[in-house]
Amino acid sequence: MTTEAELTGSAALAAPPQDIEETAGAPAWGALLVVLAGLFVTNLDFFIVNVAIPSLQRDMHATPAQIQLVAVTFTIGLAALLITGGRLGDLYGRRRVYSVGVALFTLASLVCGIAPDMTELIVARAVQGAAAALVIPQVLGILNTAYTGKARVAAFNAYGLALGAAAVFGQLIGGLLIKADLFGWDWRTIFLINVPVGALVLLVTPKVVPESKADDGRTGLDLLGVVLVTAGLVAVVLPLVEGREQGWPAWTWELLVASVPLLGLFWITQRRLAARDRSPLMSPSLFHDRSFSVGVVSILVYFSVMASFFLVLALYLQEARGTSALKSGLLFIPLGLGFFLSSVQAPKFAGRLGKQVLALGALTVAVGDVALAFTADRLDTTGAVAWCIPAMAVCGYGMGLVVAPLTSLVLERVAPQYAAAASGVFSTAQEVGNALGVAIIGVVFFDVAEDHPGAHGMAQAFSTSLLVQAGICVGAAALLQLLPSRSRSTAG
Repeated sequence: MTTEAELTGSAALAAPPQDIEETAGAPAWGALLVVLAGLFVTNLDFFIVNVAIPSLQRDMHATPAQIQLVAVTFTIGLAALLITGGRLGDLYGRRRVYSVGVALFTLASLVCGIAPDMTELIVARAVQGAAAALVIPQVLGILNTAYTGKARVAAFNAYGLALGAAAVFGQLIGGLLIKADLFGWDWRTIFLINVPVGALVLLVTPKVVPESKADDGRTGLDLLGVVLVTAGLVAVVLPLVEGREQGWPAWTWELLVASVPLLGLFWITQRRLAARDRSPLMSPSLFHDRSFSVGVVSILVYFSVMASFFLVLALYLQEARGTSALKSGLLFIPLGLGFFLSSVQAPKFAGRLGKQVLALGALTVAVGDVALAFTADRLDTTGAVAWCIPAMAVCGYGMGLVVAPLTSLVLERVAPQYAAAASGVFSTAQEVGNALGVAIIGVVFFDVAEDHPGAHGMAQAFSTSLLVQAGICVGAAALLQLLPSRSRSTAG
C-alpha cells in the first residue's frame, strides 16, 4: 500500500474527482460524497451550536450551566468514544457502523430540535456526540480501504476540505439558519436541518458505499479497553472543557491526574493483547511508524490552535465589536476563501516542498495571527472591522495548507485491517486538541479580559490570544520536521 502511494507522487494530490471513479476497483464518486456528507454534518454540529446560544437561552430560560452542558456533553460523547467507534467499524463493517451512527445522529438531532426542556436537550446532545463517534472514524476507514493510488490521495484531500469547511463556515451557516427562522423554528433549525440530510444519506449509503472490515482473524470487542480508554479520555476532556468556567476546582485537577494511570493501563493492556495475538481495541503497532505517531501529535497541536482561533475570533467580533451572529459569520467568508484556495494549491506545493508544505502552512497561520493581532490592537473597538479581512484570509490560507495534506500523511502506511481504528485515533487527537486549545487559550483570553473590563479589554484579550497561538504554530512547524522525509511524495 505504501509503495503504491509513494509511486503516485505528489501529482496524485491534484487528481480530480473523476480519477476516483475511474480507479480500478474503486467505487463511484458518489461514495465519497455520501460519506463526506456524514462527516460534514457531524463536525458542523460541534461548531454551529455556539451561534444559537443567545436565542436558546432566551427561549428555554436556560441557566449558564445548562448552556455550557449543551456544548460539553456533545464534546465528551464524541471524544471519549472515537477509538471505540473505529474498532467497531473494523470488527462489524465500516458501512454498517457508519449507517448506525448516521441513523442515531439523525434521531438525536430530531430530539434536540423538538426538545421541550433543557434536560432532554442535554441528553440528546450527548447521544449526538456518541453517534458522531460512530460516524467519523468510518469515513477515513472507508476512504482508506475503498480507494487506492491517486484516488485515495484525492479522497483524503476532499476529507480535509469537508473537515475545514465545517469549522470555517459553521458560524455563517448557523447565522443564516437562525436568521431565516424557517417555520418559526428559530434555534431549533440548526438541529432539525440534520434530519432530511441524515435520511438522504441513510437511503443512499447501501447503494453506493462498499462494505469493508478488518481481515486479521481477530474477533470480539476488548471491553476492558473500552472502559479504560473511555474513562481516561473523559478524565482528560471534561476538565479541559469545564475547568475554566468552574474556576478550576479540585476535581478538575484530580481527573487530569487520574487520566494518566487510566490511559497508561489502557496502553499496557493493548500491548499485552497484541502480544498474545488477541483483539486489542487499538493496535500498538500503529505507532511503530513515525508518519503516524508524529502525525497524531501534530494533529493534536495544530487543532489546538484551529479550534481556539474560531472561539476567540467569535468572541472578539460579537463581544468586543458588537457584531451580530450573521454579520460575524459573513466575516468568516474571506477566511474560508483562503482555506479553499490553498487546499486546491496544496498538491503543487507538496510536489515542490514535500512535508515542508505542512510547516509552511503552520508558519503562514502564525503570520496571519500576528497580523490580525496587530490589526485588532490598532482598531481597538472603534475602527472598521473590515480591516481584519486580509489577515483572516492569510490565516485561512495557512489552515488549508495543513488540514488536507496532514490527513493523507498520517494514514499513508496504515494497514487496511486497522483503517477505522487508526481513524479513531486520528479523530481523537483532533478532538483532544480542540479541547486543549480552548482550555489554554480560553484561560489567556479571559484572564486578560478580566484584567481590562469592557470591550477594550476584549480586544486586548483577542490580540494577546493570537500571539500565543502564533507561538504554538511555530512550535508545530518545528514538530513537523520529525516526520520522515519520504512524506515528500504523499504530503497531500
